[in-house]
Amino acid sequence: MWNELLVAVALVLVLEGIFPFLAPEKFKQALSQLDELSGQALRIAGLASITIGIILLYVLRPGG
Repeated sequence: MWNELLVAVALVLVLEGIFPFLAPEKFKQALSQLDELSGQALRIAGLASITIGIILLYVLRPGG
């Protein structure tokens, strides 16, 4: 179980690093736009991300 968790964390780090590596200026622009969003909008985006992640985990889980 710990191995799978560490693999998942490693994949998140790789995926999160791709955009700033390939397009640092666009990444900075995206972050500045995030700063302009309300807390409520960020919460909704976070909830949507969590929900999509849970659905994907359910669909893609081993033994399917």
